[in-house]
Amino acid sequence: MTELFPPKPIREVAKVDFDRFHDEIRPAGEPVVLRGAVKDWPAVAAALQGDQAIVDYLIDCGPRRPVGAIAARPEEKGRFFYNTDMTGFNFVSGQGRMEQFLRDLLLVGDDPRPPAMAMQSEIIPEVLPAFAEANVLPLLTDVAPRMWIGNRIRVSPHCDLMENVACVVAGRRRFTLFPPEQVVNLYPGPFEMTPAGTPVSMVDMQEPDLDRFPRYAIAWASAQRAELSPGDAIYIPYMWWHGVDSLEPVSMLVNYWWSDVPKTISTPYDAMLHNILAFRHLPKRERDVWRTMLDYYIFESEGDPAAHLPEHARGMMGAPTPDLFARLRATLRKVVS
Repeated sequence: MTELFPPKPIREVAKVDFDRFHDEIRPAGEPVVLRGAVKDWPAVAAALQGDQAIVDYLIDCGPRRPVGAIAARPEEKGRFFYNTDMTGFNFVSGQGRMEQFLRDLLLVGDDPRPPAMAMQSEIIPEVLPAFAEANVLPLLTDVAPRMWIGNRIRVSPHCDLMENVACVVAGRRRFTLFPPEQVVNLYPGPFEMTPAGTPVSMVDMQEPDLDRFPRYAIAWASAQRAELSPGDAIYIPYMWWHGVDSLEPVSMLVNYWWSDVPKTISTPYDAMLHNILAFRHLPKRERDVWRTMLDYYIFESEGDPAAHLPEHARGMMGAPTPDLFARLRATLRKVVS
C-alpha cells in the first residue's frame, strides 16, 4: 500500500465574535478551527475535571426523555459502518434513559477492547433544557444545538446538507475534512442505506485500501486535519466531507446545523435523487443534451438565461419570491400528476 502523508492542518483562529464569523469566516467557504470558542462553558469546566464529573454534570441537568443509542462489537474497532456483505450495518440501535447510557459508558472506560457506544444527534433543548440554557454559543444563538456522546468511535467521511459548527465538550476529537469536489475520489456508498443520513465514503481512513480505492490518494492530497480539545470548535462549510475520530473513553460534542436556503424551495439533495431517476438511465447522447440544458438554465454557464426577456415575461426564471416558489410547486404538481 502506498504511504499517505499527514494532511495539512486546518487554519486556526481565536477570539472570533459574531460579526467576524458571519462577515469573514463563513463567506470564505473554508474550514476553520475556532480555538477556545466554548472554553467558558460550565460543561467544559466539568469535563476538564474528569469523566465522572461530566457524567454527573449531564445527569444533574435532568434528562427529560429517553434517547437513542447505537453500539458495535469490540472487533469493529470503533468504526460504525456496514456489515461485511453490506446487507445492513455493523451496529445495533435502541432507546433508553440517558442516565443509564452515561453510566454504561463509564463502566467500559477502562476496558482495553470496549464495545463502541454512541448517542447521536439528540436535540439538546428537548432532552437537556438546563444544559442548553447554561451553555450558549454566541455565534449562533437561534440554532438548536445537538449532542453526540460516546467513547472511542470512528465516523466515516460524509457530507452534511447544511453548515456546521461543532464544539468539543469532553475528550479530544480529530476531524479530517475534504472539499466537496473530492466526492469523485471518496468512493461514496449507497443512497438508500447509510449510517450517516447521506452517503459515506467506503474507504477506511485508518487503513485505506488503495488497491481497491486508488483515487482516494488524490482526495487525501487535498485533505485538512485538526485535533480539537475541550473548549475548541470547528466550522465545517456547506457540503464539505468530514470524518471524525473520538479519541477518549468519554467524548462529547455539541453541534449546530443550519442553512440559509429558504424553506420555501425544494432541497438540492432531493432534486438530485429525482435527477437520478430522470437522467441517469437515458442514452448517453440524450444525457449530453440535458447536461447542456442544466448548465444553461440552472448553473447559468452563459449568464442569466432569462436576461433577454422582459421582466414580466420571465415566468419561473424570474426573481426568487415566495409567489414564484408557490407557482413553481403548482406547476410541478401538474407535471407529476
